[in-house]
Amino acid sequence: MITILYPYRNRELERVKRSLDSFAQQTNPDFKVLFVDYGSNIFMANQVAELIKKYSFVQYYYLDTLHQPWNKSKALNYGIKKTDSDFCFIADIDMIFHPEFIELLVLKSLNNTVTFFKVGFLSEYESLKLLPFKDYKIKFHSNEEATGMSLLPIKSLKDIHGYDEFFHFWGSEDTDLHNRLCNLGCAINYYDEKILMLHQWHPNYRQRETKTLNRELQIKEIVEINHRHLVNNLERNISKVNLKSWGEVIFKNDFDNLINLPVNQIFNEVSVMDHFLFVELFRLISKEKVSLSILILEHPNCNSLKNKIKKRIGKKVPQYYSLKKINDQLLLHVISFYHHLPYIYQVSPDLKSISFAIQNK
Repeated sequence: MITILYPYRNRELERVKRSLDSFAQQTNPDFKVLFVDYGSNIFMANQVAELIKKYSFVQYYYLDTLHQPWNKSKALNYGIKKTDSDFCFIADIDMIFHPEFIELLVLKSLNNTVTFFKVGFLSEYESLKLLPFKDYKIKFHSNEEATGMSLLPIKSLKDIHGYDEFFHFWGSEDTDLHNRLCNLGCAINYYDEKILMLHQWHPNYRQRETKTLNRELQIKEIVEINHRHLVNNLERNISKVNLKSWGEVIFKNDFDNLINLPVNQIFNEVSVMDHFLFVELFRLISKEKVSLSILILEHPNCNSLKNKIKKRIGKKVPQYYSLKKINDQLLLHVISFYHHLPYIYQVSPDLKSISFAIQNK
């Protein structure tokens, strides 16, 4: 049996339905789907959970990561640990699969190797059609640089502790996995004899990046940071990652505890934030069974006329970080050093504050 792993968050229902319908039409039923919802908002989670009930081959898991940044690696690692088959295929909610796709996966799994696949991309207009697989018109196709759609041996995945959970947001986690499996000695094959999956159109995720603070959690230049981490793992010939833990996520009781912690306010003064980030936070997290919840606000004097006049005439005034700068520093710090701990992170609807809570159990 092959296990299909879907990582998911807040994607539209019609896209989900088209992808799962293509599995419902497979000629070989020797598969199951683990659908890992990595913290969709409650409205979308309820809708997609209801939709999935129509597919007997799908198991739905909701993870309480609503107030954490997107992490495909963690979502997949959670699924890998839940998998009891020898092979899994990493799916994408954008994909429509050929009816004989499972037939080929079963055949390829007999070789006990990694196989990744050529993908056909549809236009925006073509993606909205409901057609037999063979009737879609492909706009362009992927090459060997696109490594995401992969058939993977579970034992080898567990030997290297799965996907590297440093990779948040998007970029590099699939290629990094292939590199580390190669270091382990796994043979990796590219299948391009024919196109067996079609990618439904969507806007480029990077177009959503903003230079100012955004409610959607972002970090400036995270794609470049992720790529540097990929190169670093490659240069050091690393196979095994996630040495503290892997495939573990925040649970409902942890989420509720963090939401209800008493909150301490701090302001955006440079010295205050630097000390918190590099001294206070480290000291607190070094202790066992400690929790922390803070609300970061702009200081009332941050943009005051008095401060501006003092600065203009050369007098010393406190320095302040923008909330965007604080967001990028704090969130990068958290995903680098503390992402294995239960935490929540939110930007307020009015973009005037950042809340952060974490606990070391």
